[in-house]
Formats: sequence, structure tokens, C-alpha cells
Amino acid sequence: MAMSKTLMVSISGIRGIFGSGLDPQVLVKYSSAFGAWCGQAERAAETMPTVVIGRDARVTGALCSQIVAATLQSVGCRVIDLGLATTPTVEMAVIGFGAQGGIVLSASHNPAEWNALKLLNGKGEFLSPEEGKAVIAMAEDGVETAAWTEIGSYEERTYLDEHIQAIMDLEFIDRDRIAQRDFRVLVDGINSVGGVAIPAMLRALGVRDEQIIRVNCEPTGHFAHVAEPLPENLVDTIAAVKDSGADLGIVVDPDADRLALIQDGGVYLSEELTQVV
Repeated sequence: MAMSKTLMVSISGIRGIFGSGLDPQVLVKYSSAFGAWCGQAERAAETMPTVVIGRDARVTGALCSQIVAATLQSVGCRVIDLGLATTPTVEMAVIGFGAQGGIVLSASHNPAEWNALKLLNGKGEFLSPEEGKAVIAMAEDGVETAAWTEIGSYEERTYLDEHIQAIMDLEFIDRDRIAQRDFRVLVDGINSVGGVAIPAMLRALGVRDEQIIRVNCEPTGHFAHVAEPLPENLVDTIAAVKDSGADLGIVVDPDADRLALIQDGGVYLSEELTQVV
């Protein structure tokens, strides 16, 4: 199979432009290897390994997810499909379901034509260098398909509510105090999963729905602006925060694992500062 220059394989994941490097054969090759890797410890216990998958709203996401889910089943994995889900939600779901691994289908802040497999271990963390090398080696060696009596299972679940509840259970969260302030918050979801998850989280925190200004929150996968949440890509969003009188603007990338905040008046806070905040 001819490989395109767009395909990038590393310990952090497999990414490329769909149809120009990231092809169905590539998805099968690496997701089967990952499923087999997840199953190594579980086979000794004669149990079926569990893999949680979730995706952002890219146009190719559903198609890629179907290929990955079927491939994981073909090597004997139980697949829990969260559908549209943020990367942090998939990470937490791996732990919550006691899974052996997870796959996030998202190319993060890359353009819409890109997609990727972001691989998680049983701790809900990105693979270590050693783990990543092991999966890549298994992919190069090839993986046997399970016998028809040993194929895996598939189920659709959600985990956003559990994720939000875990946030609400943090000691320093004071919902009543937040509700009393009656904040007006603008959310730029870059037409992906953050446009669903962030408003839901804000409502749980006590922000009234009518005080949530949704910008680019329909998860169409057609990104309204460059996906990386940098100030030069958020000129219209920054202006909208200022013009709407919002107390805060929240901007995420397509899989919502990167965050930028905009203060009232349209002052952009860099990602480095949001970590401190």
C-alpha cells in the first residue's frame, strides 16, 4: 500500500488526511494492533478486553469510528462507543468502565480534512513511549483475526453526565455561588464536541441556559475558523465577547482538550495562563 506524506505514525498516535494517507487500511492496521495490545493481559485471565472509543465532530469521524469499532471487535475486544465525546470525557470513561484502553478519533487542532487515532492506556492516559512502540511493532508484524466464536461485542454508551458529575464533586466547586453571580458566558465550540459539552457543564455549574451565548456550537464538523484557539484565529469570537457583554468567553479546539479564555472586554488569556486560572 502506498503511503502518503500526510500519514504520521508516532507513539502519540496515527494521523493524516483521510483519503490521502489515513485510509481504511491504515485504520484497520493500527486499531487491530491496539486491540491486540489491550488484550495481552486480559487473555491470560480469559476475559474480553474492553476498549472505549469516542470522536469529535469531523465529517470523517463517524466513518472512521465504524471501521475502528468493527476492527476492534474482529480481534476480540468489547467496544464501548461514546459517539461524539471530548478527549477528556473518553479519558475518564476508560477509568470509569475499567477498560484496558481507549481510542479518541480526533486530529485535535488540525484542519477538518485531518483525522487521527489518539491512543489511551488503561489509566486513561496517552501511551508511554514504551507502550506506543509496542503497539507500532505489533502493527508492523500483523495481528490475527479472532475466531468467529471469539469476536468482540459492541455497545453505545455516554459518559458526559458522569464526567460533569465528577467536576461537580470537586471540593472547590461552589455551584450556589456561581449561580448567584448570574454569569453571562459565550462559548465557541468550533462546530465540534465542545459546543455540546461546555454548555452542559455550564448549566450544571449554575449558569442559566439563557445566559449561555452559543457561537459555532452546532457539531457539524465544518469548522467556522482555524481550529487552534490562538488570538489570531479568534478575532470574531473576541469581538463577540466584547459586543455581547459576556463576563467570560470559553473557546476550545475540536476535541476540547485545549482551552482559551476571553475576559470581559475581549481580553484574550493564553493557554499558559488558563492552566494557572
